[in-house]
Amino acid sequence: MVEGIIYRYRCRIAWRDVPEGLGSWQTIWTWHRRMAGDGTWDTVLQRLLTAADAAGLVGWSAAGDSTIARAHQHATNITRPSGGWVELHGSTRRAA
Repeated sequence: MVEGIIYRYRCRIAWRDVPEGLGSWQTIWTWHRRMAGDGTWDTVLQRLLTAADAAGLVGWSAAGDSTIARAHQHATNITRPSGGWVELHGSTRRAA
């Protein structure tokens, strides 16, 4: 089951695309869900990081991402106090 879970994440595929040779995708998904829910994966990660850090295999560094994702002004559901019908009519008078 663990091999199926690792394979799924390594290949970045949907659960249903896990090869039959690794087991039923429903069973693999159920194991993953249970292990994630009870904290098993968190424990495994912590132990692996601790062992790798003790062996000097981890270079701790931090990185920042300056990516900006902008949305169109109408993509939100926030109402603006100064928008709407009155503002549109005011702009047509200025354009004339």
